[in-house]
Formats: sequence, C-alpha cells, structure tokens
Amino acid sequence: MKKQKYTMKHIQKLKKKKSSTKQLHHRFATKKSPKPKMSPKGRFEWKWPATFVIGLSFIILAVPTLIVLPFISNNEVHSKSVDQPPKYEEVLAEESAVEVAVMRTQTDQIENVPLETYVSGVVASEMPIEFEKEALKAQALAARTYIVNKMLYQEENADSDVTDTIFDQVYKNDTELRAKWGANYNKNMEKISQAVSETKGQIITYNEKPIDPQFFSTSNGFTENSEDYYITEIPYLRSVPSPWDEISPYYVDQETFTFEQVEAALDIDLPDNENLVIESTRTESNRIAELNLAGNQFTGREVREKLELRSNDFTIEQKDNYLIFTTRGNGHGVGMSQYGANGMAQEGKTYEDIIKYYYKDVEITTLDIAAPALVMK
Repeated sequence: MKKQKYTMKHIQKLKKKKSSTKQLHHRFATKKSPKPKMSPKGRFEWKWPATFVIGLSFIILAVPTLIVLPFISNNEVHSKSVDQPPKYEEVLAEESAVEVAVMRTQTDQIENVPLETYVSGVVASEMPIEFEKEALKAQALAARTYIVNKMLYQEENADSDVTDTIFDQVYKNDTELRAKWGANYNKNMEKISQAVSETKGQIITYNEKPIDPQFFSTSNGFTENSEDYYITEIPYLRSVPSPWDEISPYYVDQETFTFEQVEAALDIDLPDNENLVIESTRTESNRIAELNLAGNQFTGREVREKLELRSNDFTIEQKDNYLIFTTRGNGHGVGMSQYGANGMAQEGKTYEDIIKYYYKDVEITTLDIAAPALVMK
C-alpha cells in the first residue's frame, strides 16, 4: 500500500510537471494566422480584422471620388450656363498693321484703336443692328474706306485721324457698346464681328484709289448727285433710284416752326400776318436746289442744316405765323442709303452688289494693294 501511494504521488508530480511544460511551450509558441474558411457557396469568409483592412482601403480610395464628383458635375452644368467667349473677340484682339487715332469728344483724349476694331465700333454705331448681314458688310466697307481715305490724305501733323461724331463717323468703343446693348451685347457684337471679319482688309476704290464713301440713313426714293449737295461733281457719287427706303421709319417727317424760330435760324425778317412768297427749284433727285422765302435766297442744304431738318427734300406750308415743313428722307442723300442697302440685302443681294449699285464704276480692293504705304507705316 505504501508503495502504491508513492507511485501515485510520483505520477501526480509527473503530470503537474508535464502540464507546466505544456503551458510554457504554449506561451512562447509562434502563433499562426487562421486559415480562411469556405462558405457554403464556395467563397472565402475572412474574419473581421481582414474585412476591416479591406473596408478601410475602399473608403480611402472611394471617398475622394465621391467628394469630387459633385463638383465636377456642378462645374459641367455651370459651364453650360455661362456664355462662351464669342468669336468676335478673336477678331478684335488680333494685331492690326494699322491703328486709328480717334479723338474722343467726351474725354478730349486720343484713343488709338486697331483698324478692324475701329470699323466694328463704327458699324455698330452707324447702322441698326437688326439690319441684314450683307447690309452690315457694305457698311463695314464704307467705314473702312472712309478712314483709310482720310488717313492717306489728311495733314501729317494732325493730332488725330478722326473724331467719333457725325462730322466723321460715329464710333463707340467696347465699354460704350456694352452699356448700349446690355444683355444683348454678345449676340449683337457677334453679328457685327462677322460682317467686319468677312470683309477684313477690303476697301472701295475708283481708279485704284480709295473713294470718299458718303452714306446716309434714308433717301426720298433717289440718291443725290454729289454736286447738287457738295458742289463738287464726283463720278462715283451719282443719283440712282432707291425705292426700298419707303419702309424706313424716317421716310416722312413733319416739323412746325414759328416765324420767330425761322427768323432766328435763317437770320432773316418775315412780315407778320402776310402770305409769304415761297418758291423753289429742285434737283434731279427732287430735293430743293434753291429756295426763295419771302425774298430771301437759300440753297436746300442751307435750310436743312440751319433748321436741322431731316432732309433737303421738303415742302413748306404756311398757317398764320407758322411754317410747316414736311420732309422726305433722312440725311444728305449722297452715296449709299442704309435703308436702301438693307432692302437690297433682303432681296438676296450681296454686299458687293450693294456697293457697286450705290457707288458707280468702283472696285473692291484689298488694303495692301490699294494703300500699301499706309499698311507699311
């Protein structure tokens, strides 16, 4: 029995020692990653640490994309709502070999403007934007030819080439046109730019020299011979029919003056309460050539300019101490009628057709051929 007890203690000690050794071995043993289990459908099932790492990687990659996408989308929508830069900017920004020194009457400063930019500002100011493009192109040629002619033949010591008023050509710069047109600026200026760019560098010549391209708003049905208004006979400024002008809002006008107003404007004395002697002769185009008003002699041009009438085609009716002037047309009547040009364009005529109709026996020539000295300045 004693031997058996010893044996049992010994066995217990051995078991205890074996258990301690096993625990120590387990404590310092290298841990192995668990093998992935297969799901019933054959896919691996990872335990949560691996799932967390993959999820975190997805967030790092995906979140910036999710943040950026709305901004890209918004920018795309925004870009569609913003007006794209109009094509005319490319035309106006292009360097020009010729610059025009424009005397700005409002600021009394000289503004140096590239030639084609200047032409754009004149066309936009001188002709209604609603007109046909071929009419605008004809106006561009007239405007370009006018300033080229003036730059070639004016005095060399002149401070400026041209003013911005009706005494030369009305001109407005980009800032002024934006104020004039407001929200319609881009659309309107694009139309003007096309007319200018499609005639770029072209001028009107007679005997290989730039002409003096007179133009005006509305005729009385005919244009005027140059000598009937300006005294000098110019071969390309001949009277031609212009029936399209009848639709112009300026075709007929009427103004009433008191005797006192007429006396002050014409520097004459009119007898009160008497029927005045009113006699006149007319030009080939039916405008007033000479007027006898109560014994006072005037040309039709003098009366028109001093009373600021629209035209020198007028009739006079007396009522007591009042004179009623009824006019036909708007402007001096020499050269190209703007409303006539638009009427021709509406019938399908080109700007070349318009130019060669209103200016007789002329050619359309490029600036480098007709005025090389100006281009090389």
